[in-house]
Amino acid sequence: MKKAFNQIETIDVAEAVDAVQTYLRDLQNRICHFVAEQEEDKHQFIEDPWQYKDKGGGVSRVLVGSSVIEKAGVNFSHIHGQQLPQAATLKRPELANASFRALGVSVVIHPLNPYVPTSHFNLRFIVVEKEAQLPFWWFGGGFDLTPYYGFVEDCVHWHQMAKNACEPFGADVYPTYKKWADDYFYLKHRDEQRGIGGLFFDDLNDWGFEKSFRFIRSVGEHYLKAYQPIMLRRKTCQYGQKERDFQLYRRGRYVEFNLLYDRGTLFGLQSNGRTESILMSLPPLVVWQYNWQPAANTPEEKLYKTFLPPKEWV
Repeated sequence: MKKAFNQIETIDVAEAVDAVQTYLRDLQNRICHFVAEQEEDKHQFIEDPWQYKDKGGGVSRVLVGSSVIEKAGVNFSHIHGQQLPQAATLKRPELANASFRALGVSVVIHPLNPYVPTSHFNLRFIVVEKEAQLPFWWFGGGFDLTPYYGFVEDCVHWHQMAKNACEPFGADVYPTYKKWADDYFYLKHRDEQRGIGGLFFDDLNDWGFEKSFRFIRSVGEHYLKAYQPIMLRRKTCQYGQKERDFQLYRRGRYVEFNLLYDRGTLFGLQSNGRTESILMSLPPLVVWQYNWQPAANTPEEKLYKTFLPPKEWV
């Protein structure tokens, strides 16, 4: 889906950036608290502040090797650059050679248990300033779920929370952003979805700043409501080497998508961002098997046939 890029409202850049930054930093703290609560062995996040080459920086928090979470990354960034990366100007050539500010929170959680899905969530706010022009700005983000073993109740709950996040903003918002997620989280070279989708949006500014900001806050709050019950239900499920092997194989699809198609990865690399933070979304272990196919009438085949094809879950 391609959405026209419009600019309908100018903003006080300093006030807007301060408000968004305050919310995103608080959200980073709350997500880290939620993840840490899952840990019986009290693993702690590694906190790694970093500076951007031009101005600004961020704080990466990474948890690895616990009994529940194999790897989780929760990254906050606020950078100032002198030239908007090609990943952003491809759709907006009029903004080439403009300076920018980019704020965001990016989250990826790779649980150890194959019955707990991987989850991804991000929110971003970009302001572009060009000489003799009013500042341009927009929001983007969303969340999606990547199960290895499918459960209908989990998929319904995930999409119900996505729908609940959107409902106060119009009846057409969830169907539009749900389809955008289905189209976006798709591996063209495999003709295959990455997972069961959720929400994806970009270039959001046609509501004006205040309503757009309320919307991204709603998405942020509903990500936690969506993922927490699923993790609590599945993190104690018993599994063996067969399930673990399938999880590591399917993680290969996650890596392929992030390195080939993900806009955030491309934006970060093209803006000469911090590589460790950009690639923190990748799982710690993954395998590729040549021409592997699931056996008939197995839970692994059911993932491909029942859960990955896009459908209306709610």
